Amino acid sequence: MKSILIPGLALALFATPVLAQSPATRDPAQIQAGTYAVDPGHTQVGWRVSHMGFSNYAGGFSDVSGSLTLDPKNPAASKLSVKIPVASVTTTSAKLTDELKGDQWLDAGKYPTMTFVSTKVAPAGKDHAKVTGDLTLHGVTKPVTLDVTLVGAGANPLNKKYTVGFEATGTLKRSEFGVKTYVPLIGDELHLTIAGAFERQD
Repeated sequence: MKSILIPGLALALFATPVLAQSPATRDPAQIQAGTYAVDPGHTQVGWRVSHMGFSNYAGGFSDVSGSLTLDPKNPAASKLSVKIPVASVTTTSAKLTDELKGDQWLDAGKYPTMTFVSTKVAPAGKDHAKVTGDLTLHGVTKPVTLDVTLVGAGANPLNKKYTVGFEATGTLKRSEFGVKTYVPLIGDELHLTIAGAFERQD
């Protein structure tokens, strides 16, 4: 029995560090330049709004698509364009999710897509940048600035695709985009958190 267990235990001990080791780097100088596409399965758009001052209620969007042109040697030349299907909005309440899709809120039937197209990328440190762009929501387009942090880049060990990931945060006033229901009872400020994964296109 010992002759079976000991080799198996040794294999597990030696294999674990290999599986746990991250393939990603946070060094911008090592990131590959090129055109990237959103990895929709690993990209999340979260939002948070004050609910009557009692709690910060959160939800999200999914099925994001878009592209990123990345130039690590000249970050200011980078460009980002993303599309978010409004009907993908979700919360922990099925009733509220349906309401948010309706014409009193996001009106997904009339305005099916939310978009963000960058107009300026301003580096703010080794792995940070402020990305300003035109956000179109509910038929209204206004400039929004996102604080963006590099999470990591490298070859995905599962599908072998070169991937780069960022986290972005920003705030907008929903009333400025025509979504005014229950303001100020339900907070006007909408806080966004975007976990974005992009795969390099060959």
